[in-house]
Order: sequence, then C-alpha cells, then structure tokens
Amino acid sequence: MKMAAVTGGISVPGPGRFYSVPGSELPGAVSRTLSPMVTGTSVLGVKFDGGVILAADMLGSYGSMARFRNIPRLMRVNDNTVLGASGDYADYQYLKQAIEQMMIDEELLGDGYSYSPKAIHSWLTRVMYNRRCKMNPLWNTVIIGGMNNGESFLGYVDKLGVAYEASTVATGFGAYLAQPLMREVAEKQLISKDEARQLIERCLKVLYYRDARSYNRYQIATVSAAGVQIEGPMSADTNWEIAHMIRGFE
Repeated sequence: MKMAAVTGGISVPGPGRFYSVPGSELPGAVSRTLSPMVTGTSVLGVKFDGGVILAADMLGSYGSMARFRNIPRLMRVNDNTVLGASGDYADYQYLKQAIEQMMIDEELLGDGYSYSPKAIHSWLTRVMYNRRCKMNPLWNTVIIGGMNNGESFLGYVDKLGVAYEASTVATGFGAYLAQPLMREVAEKQLISKDEARQLIERCLKVLYYRDARSYNRYQIATVSAAGVQIEGPMSADTNWEIAHMIRGFE
C-alpha cells in the first residue's frame, strides 16, 4: 500500500497519487458530472432490406464552440453489431472501453458464440439505468444496429435507461428534424440499401443546414450479412446561395 508522508503539516502523496488540498474533501461529498462538456449531436439509424445503416457527424462541441472536428462516434462492436452515441464524448469513451473489454472477454472463451445486437442493447439498458439510479448517469443516448440470424435489429437507449426498438431511430436534434423524414420513407415499407443510404445522406444534409451543433463531416456504418463496414469521414455537397435572404434569426 502506498502511504502519504507528512512534511510540515502538508500531506505529501506517494508515487502516482495526487495532492489533496486541505478542506477539499468534505465528509460524504461525492463528485458527479453535473452536465456534459464536449458533446456530439445526432445519430441516425434506418433499417433496410437485409441490414441496418447508421450515421453520425464528427463534431465535438464545447458548449457552442465547434472545438473538435474529427472525432468518431460510431464503433464496431463485433462482426454483426455497430453502436453510435450522442451526448458527452468522455462518457462515450468510457462506455466504448467497457464494451471493447467485454468483447475481448467473450472472444477469450473460444466457444464460438458472440453477443447479438439485441443482447448488447439489453446490456446497455441495465448499465444506463444502474448509473441513473446512482444519480451518476452516463450522459449519452445510444443507438445499436446489427444483424442476427438474418434479421436486422435497431434499438435506442438513453441516459435514464429508456429503451425501444424501431425501424428508424434518431437522437439529439435529429429526433425532431430527421426522424419525420425517415419515418415518411422507411416505416411505410422496407426500403433497399441504396434508398436507405440516400435517405440518411439527405437527413445529414438537413441537420447540417438546421442544427447549429452539426457538421458537414460524417461517418456511415452499414451492417449486413457481409459484416460491419464503417465509411468516412466524408462530406455532402451543400448550397448556401439563399442564405443571405434569411432574415429574423440574427
């Protein structure tokens, strides 16, 4: 055990430890993340005939400042599952590390089985709800997409543990701007992979125009029988010719 030495009335920490400022540790006080710091905005997901497609831009906003412009928010979980997260980026990194370790532990068993998208979704509902009950939530909304036994899966989990499955899902501002567009196309009938790709790219362009925390640099993840493919970063062609005509929002 590393012990702290006492020099001149000041506690000197052992190797690898930090100084403790007198009076900074109140009895019973616990440090919590009171609000997200560096955040990512919308993640979009759509089912298509034979798989699932997810998309997210690569902007990390520090408040209203576009601070980081090349941070990925889509991760490959295993050969049939992909995850996308909005909200606090540090909490996403913590969650990503935990999932990656869980996948390593599963592979080490060598039993030929792997977690299905629905299993990952179910596990996330327990993790989010557990942290919420401890009054220390992970400030993220997560989308899980994947394929299992020829069936596509698309699920949503927020920081309170609220979860559901649907043919189209969106987080952040995308829940208001992109979700209606996706529902109009994808919930009436099962669309093809190309149609889903065009729909996602259209929604990303709308979000770039309308969401101040969005950015025209994004990734697209596709899950099908062939496995997981994450493309990007890429950008969409945009047109701002009529921007000077917009009035009343200065």
